[in-house]
Amino acid sequence: MRFETLSIRAGQDPEPLTGSVIVPIYQTSTFFQKSLDKFGEYEYSRSGNPTRKALETAIASLEGGKYGLAYASGSAATVGVLQLLRPGDHVVAGQDLYGGTYRLLESVYKVNGIEVTYANTYDIDEFRNSFRKNTRMVWIESPTNPLLKISDIAKIAEVSKSHNALFVVDNTFLSPYFQKPLSLGADIIVHSTTKYVAGHSDIIGGAVVTSNTEAHTAMKFYQNAGGAVPGTLDCWLTLRGLKTLSIRMREHEANSIYLADWLQSHPKVRKVIYPGLPSHEHHELAKKQQTGFGAVVSSYLDGGYEETKRFCESLKIFMLAESLGGVESLICYPVKMSHAVLSEAERQRHGITANLVRLSVGIENKDDLKEDIAQALENI
Repeated sequence: MRFETLSIRAGQDPEPLTGSVIVPIYQTSTFFQKSLDKFGEYEYSRSGNPTRKALETAIASLEGGKYGLAYASGSAATVGVLQLLRPGDHVVAGQDLYGGTYRLLESVYKVNGIEVTYANTYDIDEFRNSFRKNTRMVWIESPTNPLLKISDIAKIAEVSKSHNALFVVDNTFLSPYFQKPLSLGADIIVHSTTKYVAGHSDIIGGAVVTSNTEAHTAMKFYQNAGGAVPGTLDCWLTLRGLKTLSIRMREHEANSIYLADWLQSHPKVRKVIYPGLPSHEHHELAKKQQTGFGAVVSSYLDGGYEETKRFCESLKIFMLAESLGGVESLICYPVKMSHAVLSEAERQRHGITANLVRLSVGIENKDDLKEDIAQALENI
């Protein structure tokens, strides 16, 4: 089956008792067992639940993986993967990471004996030199948050395998519709399903997909032991979102291309960052390993904090809010939102400056979105 069909049917057969064509919300904490000698497939909803299983099967299918695991948040999914590490292990992470991932590595895992090197993943020779004898994992985002840099996943996979390191890709920004890292050589994929997978800004969730049986077994054990699992209603809503993922992503992208192309010629915008623009430094690589460019457009505005503040607060359709990936358009100010955890020096080093904004382009009318940005830019 192809993507659009899988998103509706994978793991979502009619319910056998009643014939319901939609997976039910199995709102139960525990399950009846007929015998002490043989327990059924489900015992306790922390360990497993039919609604959650449907979601895990569906997202694994869309990513082309054997196993899927659902979590209570994207951060919980990240922790679920990082629990594969042991004190003394070394992680090579991309230089550009979501602030929450950076916070976990710096404030939780480093203090518990995990070593971390932040490497330049855009220069393979420099990236290769970041490995040590104790390197056990490589972690990247592609595209990155919020500067939308693209790493060559296939080349990084090759280097990672030569060092017997698990290669993890955060695929949140593109979703499985626009990118399938497993097919490029990654071992594990992480999603914040809060974003495009669910797509309606009404749940918090995370997911991990892999075809590595050993890694899945260990992560499945921790998922049960740690207990950071989503509730059944959240799983059901995420499944509902998956059904329209392909349609939404096409509309998101069309609006993003339209706005990015217009913005790059606006006199009050210094620079537009969007992989779909030929001016993007990694445009050709994005074309090679992705089937689309996503719906996040970052821009440096003309001015500093005060001008950027006026712009953000003048928008009428774009809403100033954390997160991304919903059907509605949002604007994020990375300095005080997604990357507030970084020091000022770190933000400056990465180019996260006072005039940087990140647009999560929704599926509203493209001309309404353009007119909204245009009137807000007049306030700069």
